[in-house]
Amino acid sequence: MPFINSKISVAITPEQETKIKSLLGEAIELIPGKSESWLMVGFEPEYKLYFRGNNSEPMAMVEVSVFGQENPDAFTTLTGRICEIFGDVLNIAGDHIYVKYQAVSNWGWNGSNF
Repeated sequence: MPFINSKISVAITPEQETKIKSLLGEAIELIPGKSESWLMVGFEPEYKLYFRGNNSEPMAMVEVSVFGQENPDAFTTLTGRICEIFGDVLNIAGDHIYVKYQAVSNWGWNGSNF
C-alpha cells in the first residue's frame, strides 16, 4: 500500500507524468514487499516551492508513505532512484529534491483497515 505524492515546482506534460508514474512503479519494488500493483501516485505540478530562500530553479518535494515497518536501507536506495527519475524526466537537480518517508501502521482500503 505505498503512496507517492510529488509536489513539483514546474508544469509537467501528460507524457512526463506517465513516464514518472511508470518509473516510480518500477522503483517502488526497491522496498521489499512493495509493488506497482498496490502503488498510488499523485502529482501536484506548479506547486509554489522555495528552497534556500528562492524559487529560481525547478524543485520537488516527494512524499513516500508505506504500510508497515520502516526500511532505512531500502529508503536510501529509493531516494537515489527518485532523484534520478525527477532529474531525467524534469531536469530537477538532486540537490533540489527532498524525499520524505512515512511508515504507516493503520491503512484503510475497500471499507476496512489492514
